[in-house]
Amino acid sequence: MTDFLTFLNTADLDTLTEIPGISRGLAGNITAARPFDFVEDALHVKGMGKNLLGRMQSYFEAEMNDSQSRAMIPVEEEAAVVPVEKVQPRVDPPAEPKPSFFSQAWQAIANFLIGLLKLVLTLVLIAAVIMVIYFYAVPFFRRTLLAPVQQNTTQIQQNTSQIEELSSQISAVDKDITALQSDLDSMKQRVGTIEKTIETQTKTLSQLEEIQSKLEKQIETGNEATMVELKREVMLTRALEYLARSRLYLSESNFGLSRQDVQAARDLVTQLRQDAPDYQVAALDEVLTRLDLALKNLPEFPVIAVNDVTIAWQILLNGLPQSAEEAAAIPTSTATPAPGITSTPTFEPTPAATATP
Repeated sequence: MTDFLTFLNTADLDTLTEIPGISRGLAGNITAARPFDFVEDALHVKGMGKNLLGRMQSYFEAEMNDSQSRAMIPVEEEAAVVPVEKVQPRVDPPAEPKPSFFSQAWQAIANFLIGLLKLVLTLVLIAAVIMVIYFYAVPFFRRTLLAPVQQNTTQIQQNTSQIEELSSQISAVDKDITALQSDLDSMKQRVGTIEKTIETQTKTLSQLEEIQSKLEKQIETGNEATMVELKREVMLTRALEYLARSRLYLSESNFGLSRQDVQAARDLVTQLRQDAPDYQVAALDEVLTRLDLALKNLPEFPVIAVNDVTIAWQILLNGLPQSAEEAAAIPTSTATPAPGITSTPTFEPTPAATATP
């Protein structure tokens, strides 16, 4: 083993490359890693393994044995003449007999049948593969790949149509909101106008009430017929203003305040009937009947009540008859609405309406 270690440390590059399995690069790595303290240190060389190390040791031992054998052969034996072998003449093998025609035909038929059988087996195998693909692979492919893709595509189409429908609905809602906003703005303007009118009528009613109070005081002191007639005109005007304001309250859906104004107008008409001449009693009774119907329908049936309030207001607005002949000329049926005034005015509830007391 010591001699083999010496061989590893001293062998040149050409000697190492003569060993089977040792390339020139590996030989260079071995020479670069020398000297080795132990034989096993050669295993640390890159590319070296136990098998190559064993081959190197076998090569070294074979070289050692060969050199020892050559040293022991006598000179005479080395110079001995090698005997010449006698060359025997070449004998050709006997020629095989040529097959007959029937043998060749049978061989051709057999080869054809074998080829045909191979072709049939190949076709059967291909058909089997196609059947397996058709009955198993294709359904599996459809079930695992195509069906989910189709379902996803259908779902996407449905979602797209739903999104488009929602977009159209949103557009329609936006238009409705715009229209409602416009209606709200116009309604706010109407409410503002109605509130201003109510405020004006409220002031007028206050003034008329003051005038009536003054007239009553003058009548108590002087008892003049002119003052009495003037008082009746003021009371009639107050009743008209109450009914007009009641109609405005109805347009705001403020049914409680409207009912109060109808009741106030009825009280005034009742006072007028007490001292009214006979030819005015029928007209005043018609007004009282309409006001009673309106009070009965408020606040549950405001649409019906507004018609009665409007008719009562029209009767007073047209004026009471000033003589028996004029009273006789008035038909006994419901008074005809004044020109330009509808018998059933329309109104809409507004959010800004005050609470009904």
